[in-house]
Amino acid sequence: MWYYILILISVVMFGGGFGLQNLYRSKRGSGLLISMESACIGSLAGLIVLLAINGFVFEYTHFTLLMAILAAINGMAFTFCAFKALDYINLSLFSVFTMLGGMALPFFQGIIFYEEGFTLAKTVCVIFIGAALACTIEKGDKKRGTIFYVGVFVLNGMSGVITKLFTASPFPKTSAAGFSVWSAVATVALSGLAWMILSFLQKKEDADIPKEPKKAVWQSYGIGALYGSLNKVANFLLVIALAHVDASVQYPMITGGTMIVSTLLSCFGDKKPSRREIISVSLAFLGMIALFVIPV
Repeated sequence: MWYYILILISVVMFGGGFGLQNLYRSKRGSGLLISMESACIGSLAGLIVLLAINGFVFEYTHFTLLMAILAAINGMAFTFCAFKALDYINLSLFSVFTMLGGMALPFFQGIIFYEEGFTLAKTVCVIFIGAALACTIEKGDKKRGTIFYVGVFVLNGMSGVITKLFTASPFPKTSAAGFSVWSAVATVALSGLAWMILSFLQKKEDADIPKEPKKAVWQSYGIGALYGSLNKVANFLLVIALAHVDASVQYPMITGGTMIVSTLLSCFGDKKPSRREIISVSLAFLGMIALFVIPV
């Protein structure tokens, strides 16, 4: 039960972080330079938090470093695709592709490659969450930016796939905290290098960088740091839980739970949840309940 609680805590963090990421994009822009800037700032803040959690101890194995680099590259690509996709499609459609990819790829990976049983509970959960996601679809610009929102589907799903590969591998590896730390280190190093190179090439005349006062820029950095901290800690909790909870159970819970959290947060904003969103959240909640009520 404790591992399910960890998953629920991470869901709340993902829900809050999702809004912060979109806020950063709206303030700073969505180009490659800005996405690398966001990845570097967020990962640096997350790294500091993770090191504190891990007692400022570095663990190391070659396999952990390799998987951390893969996770970093995947995360950087996702950040770029996410920023660009939100330029073309509405937030609702973006969330459909992001969360559906995050659920579907690890779900089928666990069943196909790790002999996680395709039970009635999992089947019912996926059906309900699929219906819930379908209810959130609204009109968006479906022709422009197609490659980007297909990218967020695949890359968000690959994040879970890489994590599962790490936790299930027989190779010598670090703890979950060690893996999360090295993932953050790799992201800071790679995105930081890309940020410096792109800044040098594009210089001050780059139209992709909004002309903002320094105070506003630093405020945006603060938003990015908070988002990065939430995201890294949430992923760290999921790595712990994944060693004890089937991927085909965990990721549907994350998908449905994030939808619920996002809708609850929107109740306190200017845009209240629509009737369709309430129906969607209800379906997602029923899907999550199925994992607990129906024998897995």
